[in-house]
Amino acid sequence: MLTSVFFKEKPARALAALSKKDKSWYASMLAKEINCTYPHLVNTLAVFEEAGLITTESQGRINVIKLTDIGEDLAHDMEGLIRRLERVETKAEKSGRVEEPEEIALEDKPKKKG
Repeated sequence: MLTSVFFKEKPARALAALSKKDKSWYASMLAKEINCTYPHLVNTLAVFEEAGLITTESQGRINVIKLTDIGEDLAHDMEGLIRRLERVETKAEKSGRVEEPEEIALEDKPKKKG
């Protein structure tokens, strides 16, 4: 997916999903929405909260996740960027020009001669 070339896909999709106002989001529901493991999402949400992008509010046994003003702005931007990248990817797939990006392990990088 092209989004993985530009940024980490799951955190980007998590933030974008939170901009959907038709739902009250909690961690397990959001994890299912973006096809992510619960522990990974909880760690991501902790980073978002530390950065001031979200707040959590206890409602009984669950914590509802809400975007802050700055988080909402960034989430809408992220949502638009993801949509545009998916359109580019779809066009490339139709033309047969898309390949999955290769990940280069540190061991595979050429060593400097010194």
